[in-house]
Amino acid sequence: MSDHHDNGHHGHDVYVTHYSQKDYLIGFALAAILTIIPFWLVMGNVLAPETTKWVILAFAGVQLIVQMVYFLHLSSKSEGGWNMMAAILTIVILVIVLAGSIWVMHHMNTNMMPGMGPNSTHDMT
Repeated sequence: MSDHHDNGHHGHDVYVTHYSQKDYLIGFALAAILTIIPFWLVMGNVLAPETTKWVILAFAGVQLIVQMVYFLHLSSKSEGGWNMMAAILTIVILVIVLAGSIWVMHHMNTNMMPGMGPNSTHDMT
């Protein structure tokens, strides 16, 4: 028996980042702020509905990035760059889901109740 243990590592550089409680608290604070602001925009009726929709989508995108960096620890240096590929795939899927959600909600709003839209002359009294 030899005293040399290989453990499958053949000269690969291993990048390990140690996250502190401070990093997790920063991530939590950012996530909370990025949730509270869109909630306030909707509940306070601060902006026009069309503008609010796009602002909420932007906050959702930033929220996803915060979650990936502070909680999933995705960076370009970890795992030999494969985490960056996962992040790029996540962003592509995010764009597809957000655009699809807006498209579906728009068409549901315009096609679900004919005659009940904002330009309708239907009297609801």
